[in-house]
Amino acid sequence: GSAMAAVRDVEIDPEGTFKYILVRLQRPGGGEQRDIVRGTKAAEFHNHIFEKVNPEMEKLGYECKCLGGGKIDHNSKDKKIRVFGLSTGYGIADHSVTVEILKKEYTDYEITWSDDKK
Repeated sequence: GSAMAAVRDVEIDPEGTFKYILVRLQRPGGGEQRDIVRGTKAAEFHNHIFEKVNPEMEKLGYECKCLGGGKIDHNSKDKKIRVFGLSTGYGIADHSVTVEILKKEYTDYEITWSDDKK
């Protein structure tokens, strides 16, 4: 379990609006699994994020599955995060799950989500 513990729940840009994906990590053959959130302005498309995460996780011995995507609006000044939108390629992530994961990392933030496109 230590390798999985070394994987951070959340890696997102500290500020701005950007694409994100929800990724499920799993040990081959079942066993432990967990979901992680990854998002960055550097990614023009959602699959760019997945293409970066996937090899990193495979090195650690995990299978990755993208559960969907959306956008994150991160306002670090006001300590607010809004999760919304969807991914054309991967479909919509369960934003409520994303919010729960974000709350673990950003404990003093106000975090909301909606199915709005913008």
